[in-house]
Amino acid sequence: MNYKTIAQETLNIEAQTLLDASKNIDDVFDKAVDIILGCKGKLVVSGVGKSGLIGAKMAATFASTGTPSFFLHPTEALHGDLGMVGTDDVVIAISYSGESEELSSILPHIKRFNIPLIGMTRDNNSTLGRYSDLVIKVEVQREACPLNTAPTSSTTLTLALGDALAVCLMKARNFQKSDFASFHPGGALGKKLFTKVSNLMKKNSLPVISDKASVKDAILAISEGRVGTALIVDADEKLIALMSDGDVRRALMSEGFSLDDNVLLHATKNPLSIDDEEMLASDALVLIEDHKIQLLVVTDKNKKIKGVLHIHTLIEKGIS
Repeated sequence: MNYKTIAQETLNIEAQTLLDASKNIDDVFDKAVDIILGCKGKLVVSGVGKSGLIGAKMAATFASTGTPSFFLHPTEALHGDLGMVGTDDVVIAISYSGESEELSSILPHIKRFNIPLIGMTRDNNSTLGRYSDLVIKVEVQREACPLNTAPTSSTTLTLALGDALAVCLMKARNFQKSDFASFHPGGALGKKLFTKVSNLMKKNSLPVISDKASVKDAILAISEGRVGTALIVDADEKLIALMSDGDVRRALMSEGFSLDDNVLLHATKNPLSIDDEEMLASDALVLIEDHKIQLLVVTDKNKKIKGVLHIHTLIEKGIS
């Protein structure tokens, strides 16, 4: 059995389902976004079985991208959790057939309070379709399942439509990186979007030397500073050059080299630096990688040194 071929066929079927759906997006989608934007409460997502699993993921995506949302299981709703739904809320109910018994049981109670209901189903004339204020159609030519029974293409499409709603809402709300960071303070994503240069830069015991210093002085500063580089300043204490381990090695290969040479003879002049310690650490990493350097110096507006950020620190802290 050629499993590679089966896998490719599965992906092709589901990909074609998404492409077909993209051609059929209509004004209903705009109306759904407007209803959610007008919601003064929370966006409640509900469904059973595979639809419930997709709904839970949708609710999590909405909640993390600026739309207060939670998932409500219809069975739990029938046993008290329906009280979690308020009159200012909006409900998205998911059922491919539109006839899920558990979901259908709570629909009259939702409509009794005139709560806006957005249905996601293949059939406008189903129970869910009839109760819904508007229906986002979930239509597939066939499931990727070889028996054309197990929810595969249909769940993929439902999930993608949920993502499309979330992205529309993000655009409408002008949801930015800084907003995203406030919802994801922990983990790798939080580190990337929330950690600033000021949180990671080394500020004390910096290896700073005068532009009158010798190469020998620079080597001593590099050894004591533990960042692989000496920072060179002028008489006004402004950054004008760096001397790295690499600069020292290249100097040693120069004809007529002496440890008593003035450091500026072998240093890297006008080095890259930033004067914004509130820059995201992930953005600073991009600068470091683009310029193929190990150390980024942080200065004030007058080029006076405030700290340094080493690529090793960024890697150790999980910034990527």
